[in-house]
Amino acid sequence: MGTVETTTEDDLDRLYNVNIKGVYNCLKAAVPIMRSQGGGVVLNMASVAALVGLPDRFAYSMTKGAVMAMTIAAAKDHLKDHIRVNSISPARVHTPFVDGFIAKNYPGKETEMFEKLSKTQPIGRMAQPEEIASLALYLCSDEASFITGCDYPIDGGFVKLNN
Repeated sequence: MGTVETTTEDDLDRLYNVNIKGVYNCLKAAVPIMRSQGGGVVLNMASVAALVGLPDRFAYSMTKGAVMAMTIAAAKDHLKDHIRVNSISPARVHTPFVDGFIAKNYPGKETEMFEKLSKTQPIGRMAQPEEIASLALYLCSDEASFITGCDYPIDGGFVKLNN
């Protein structure tokens, strides 16, 4: 969490190492194997933060924007290798991380804060991990063989309806 003024260099480096360098390392390792096998599918995890820039999430938004740009570049670079590259941009997903964040930052107000965070999604709730997994499964399947270089917001209307 933080703006450009409040984000420390250590926090920026940590997010860079996980969200940007992590994707780079996976691509670097997987692409040669996929090429040697005649193709494959890469699915990166971006975020709605890349599409709209979230307030007080400067570094996170920036790194997820980089993931989206890497997705497009890799899709262009490896089209001839029959490697499809796409990304998913989820909004808030109800995971143990969310529950831990709420418990740590809002002790005694967990239920109230969970409801408040859920209502930030126009659909009125957070996504379930299985919903994200279903989109991932589709994009990695042969049924999606005509899809590459795309990002898919899975966001309960957050990007288009949250005006």
